[in-house]
Amino acid sequence: MTRTILAAMSKLRSSYTTRREFLKAAGGFVAISALADTVPAAGTAISGKATLVGTPPPEILVDLTDFPEQRKVAPPGLKTQHYVVGPDGGLANVFVYIRDGLAGHPFPPPKEPALLDQFHCSFHPYVFGVRAGQLLNIRNSEPYLETVHALPKHNEEFLLYQPITGEVDQKRFDAPEVLVRIKCELHPWEFAFVGVVDHPFFAVTDLRGEFKIPPGLPPGKYTLAAVHPKAGLHTADITVAENQVQNVAFTFVPHIKPPATTASQ
Repeated sequence: MTRTILAAMSKLRSSYTTRREFLKAAGGFVAISALADTVPAAGTAISGKATLVGTPPPEILVDLTDFPEQRKVAPPGLKTQHYVVGPDGGLANVFVYIRDGLAGHPFPPPKEPALLDQFHCSFHPYVFGVRAGQLLNIRNSEPYLETVHALPKHNEEFLLYQPITGEVDQKRFDAPEVLVRIKCELHPWEFAFVGVVDHPFFAVTDLRGEFKIPPGLPPGKYTLAAVHPKAGLHTADITVAENQVQNVAFTFVPHIKPPATTASQ
């Protein structure tokens, strides 16, 4: 389609004597060409929502009595974020990804690193995704020492000490694993969770509980998985056709756990 548009534009250019006249007449062709280059030629789009049904355990106020440096930068009323739920029950921080069905489709990891940061007494993002083999920049934006301890089951464990504000270390996870737990050994309320996958078809639900898998998924049969650090795993078997749009809903219930007295995971 793009070649056809370019050929038409070339023919149109020859009929105008000035560049200004040509650009004015070709405006519609330029817009169509840009659209043709950004829409995948084949594939599907998957979107949906994760909803929490039931009342989750109350979040725990972080006690900073013994952390005077952290009190200076902590947001007011700092609490755990085990369940971030919207007004209509939408559940944030659910990692959604294609778990099965992509065998035989290689996807080289991107050259651009992902980022895990620490500021305002928390990891950011709390839940995120990276590709297997992709570099992960780990930054300390706090004005004090931070540690980053990754506790995978199928990748290499690491523990970083970052005493300098703005310090960045690079790590990578070589094998798919969902979810990898990351913690700070100095501040027991600081956690993050990363989903490591070997393809680009993943997303994290937003504050409304909504997600959108990147376009371009080849037609076929797949298992779509949704994982929450506390509420667990749900899956859905889906069949997608070329250029098809699908909407998938996941329903979670809160985990059952005795009330905690400290802000730890």
